[in-house]
Amino acid sequence: MNSYKFIVEVEDLRKTYGNVKAVDGVSFKIKQGSIFTLLGPNGAGKTTTLEIIEGLRTPDSGKIKIFGKEVKKIGREEKELIGVALQETQLISHLTVKETLSMFRSFYSRGLKVDDVLEFVNLKDKAKSHVDKLSGGQKQRLAIGLALINDPLLLFLDEPTTGLDPQARRSVWDLLLQLKKQGKTIVLTTHYMEEAEFLADWVCIMDNGKIIREGTPEDLIKSIGGESVIEVDVEESQSFLNKLKELEINYTYNPKHGRLLVKTNNVLETIDSILKIARECSVRVRNEIIRQPNLEDVFLTLTGRQLREE
Repeated sequence: MNSYKFIVEVEDLRKTYGNVKAVDGVSFKIKQGSIFTLLGPNGAGKTTTLEIIEGLRTPDSGKIKIFGKEVKKIGREEKELIGVALQETQLISHLTVKETLSMFRSFYSRGLKVDDVLEFVNLKDKAKSHVDKLSGGQKQRLAIGLALINDPLLLFLDEPTTGLDPQARRSVWDLLLQLKKQGKTIVLTTHYMEEAEFLADWVCIMDNGKIIREGTPEDLIKSIGGESVIEVDVEESQSFLNKLKELEINYTYNPKHGRLLVKTNNVLETIDSILKIARECSVRVRNEIIRQPNLEDVFLTLTGRQLREE
């Protein structure tokens, strides 16, 4: 296997649709053997960015270097070394799982044995089952198997766990970590913060077609400061919020969900202040949660809104 410090390098990538700047000057580098994650809300530009690198779309401008070579567009040679699982994979429902994998294997000059892929994605017992009889989690594992069938160096997965229950999602995470151990490079898009925190070696946060911050999950979380986050449900009250400001309490408030988030280095003192102000303003406070900062808080700090609001 060829060795590259950076298996993908993207510089000032741009793609516009009418007046919409879907990808607006995006630049990043992906280390070989890592899990690289594009994180952001729907419409942030994650999928368009991936589709350009996969060769499914042509950029308006920008540079792409892949497998050590600069290319204007991803061609057949590069596609032989790439595996792709799109957000939705439309398959032939009357084919069995094994027949589907065999068909995809025939598209490539090189690749893995179908039975080996079946075993890896835990679908050996479903080999003779028709695709339309699979559960959501089984279909997603099949989609990953199809992306692996050519034994790619580079694997693109566009929101691979959307719509899955927690157990099925964790099963996909386990597969991805196994692939990383095998030396595969994985490019993942997601809007699940916990998924990025658990899997990613490097995170690029996208919003409105731009990368607004990047780094390891740990460094991104440290960058916003505050040792703890206090979450409370509280009815909207301008006098309550004004008094928080007067005490220089670092908060954000979501009126849609009635949720107050406060970053603090002194949990007990801050809780005492919040409760005292709430009593003074006759505001009811409920469902107090104390936790460590996460990537959701990073996104909120950078954009002023939560990812789950999208």
